[in-house]
Amino acid sequence: MINSLVLKKIQQKNPDFTFDKKVNSKVLFELAIQKGIQRIRGYKLLLFGQFPNKLFLGRKVQLSYQSNISFGAYVQLEDFVKVSALCKERLVFGNNVKIGAYSQVIASTSFNNIGEFIRIGDNVGIGEFAYLGGGGGLEIGADCIIGQYLSCHPENHNYKDTDTLIRLQGVNRQGIKIGENCWIGAKVTILDGVTIGDNCVIAAGAVVTKSMPANTVIGGIPAKVLKSRIN
Repeated sequence: MINSLVLKKIQQKNPDFTFDKKVNSKVLFELAIQKGIQRIRGYKLLLFGQFPNKLFLGRKVQLSYQSNISFGAYVQLEDFVKVSALCKERLVFGNNVKIGAYSQVIASTSFNNIGEFIRIGDNVGIGEFAYLGGGGGLEIGADCIIGQYLSCHPENHNYKDTDTLIRLQGVNRQGIKIGENCWIGAKVTILDGVTIGDNCVIAAGAVVTKSMPANTVIGGIPAKVLKSRIN
């Protein structure tokens, strides 16, 4: 009974999903309880005049500047995720987005030069301990799967004036755009000004410092195109 009930709920957002045959009823019962608690936490946004559509919040999730956050359906923010929407445009989570535990989605921290935006498309899954900045704008396309420790920094410090402290020289911003249907491995760093085309694969540990074309496999420090995905 519990198997069919949980499966029915999951298939509302992923019709093709089926459980592994080794998953037993006790595990599914624990899963149902866990997701129920997360769903209840999501209703706390009602206190701030927002009406979340199937929002699931893990333990000790922090949401700052909530009025500037848009949640799609079935968004999951796992334990200890921190979200700060101090930005000119909105911080947007599309439908069926999952952000792994201990991740930070921080549009900006500066009140004298707030960030642009962060937009995460539908069906994006991001692993634990990610850091997503939004200074110059960050866009992640739909259907991307992303490993742990992703780091996106759409901002650079100015440093050319050797007579002035670096911290007093301000920043420059171009933004980061990641295309749709990309697979990004663990511990990838993406720097300001980078555009990554659709359907790319980025190897674990890569540091992406320049834009990359669609349908390519990327890796290295600094990252380069290793091969095309099109024969």
